[in-house]
Amino acid sequence: MAAASPTPRGVIATDGIRLATYEWGDPDAPPVLAVHGFASSAIVNWFDTGWARDLDRAGMRIVALDQRGHGASDKPHRAEAYSMTQLVTDVLTVLDTYMLDEAAYLGYSLGGRVGWQACLDLPHRIPRAVLGGVPDGQPLTRFDTDAARAYLDDGTPVGDRLTNAYVTMADRIPGNDLVALVALVEGMKNDAVQPDPADPPRQPLLLATGTEDPIIERSRALADAAPLGAFVPIPARNHFTAPVSHHFRRDGIAFLAASGARGPA
Repeated sequence: MAAASPTPRGVIATDGIRLATYEWGDPDAPPVLAVHGFASSAIVNWFDTGWARDLDRAGMRIVALDQRGHGASDKPHRAEAYSMTQLVTDVLTVLDTYMLDEAAYLGYSLGGRVGWQACLDLPHRIPRAVLGGVPDGQPLTRFDTDAARAYLDDGTPVGDRLTNAYVTMADRIPGNDLVALVALVEGMKNDAVQPDPADPPRQPLLLATGTEDPIIERSRALADAAPLGAFVPIPARNHFTAPVSHHFRRDGIAFLAASGARGPA
């Protein structure tokens, strides 16, 4: 089993934010940069679920990032700290710090959205990518930031079911800063940079979404729009449970291990 790093390695972003990173596997093996979803972390998304172990067994090196606002990284409370441009720049900073000329990309949810844009902005650094749980358009459109703030201020129950699900999930993960996460949602909502089927990346892409996730057809449409895109459904999983699926792990790792072939049909 891949061993967890005892402490994260700090990487300084271009705006001075400290980013936490982790590394598993043979340092000479082909690298995969793994970027987690909203309100999660590198450890929760990729280590606790078995991804790091299975990527290591498949002969790959894993570099994982706690995105700003998450895990052991700094957690600014300003919405402007969470633009898509800055999140992609964080990816580039990690690649440069680890001296990786290129690395395959693995992302889920927010990490998948960042990956779509990183593939567009950094085509010579990211040769292929697995993007889970990503629809087109603006993220978290139904997330009620006012209700989330009221909950943070005085414990007012969150009435919107989706918002309550995200807040409850985030609150259960030790170390989460809900003020920072609400600021991230605001930053992403205010950002015009979103996955667009009319402007897809040109690298081989595998998109995967749970069959119980309402965004599944929008994810499939992104895959269909990409010249080298493929799509796999994650059986019997919703947005929150898809990362732990062995089907997702199996198909994603097979795709990342390939050297030019398209993903499973």
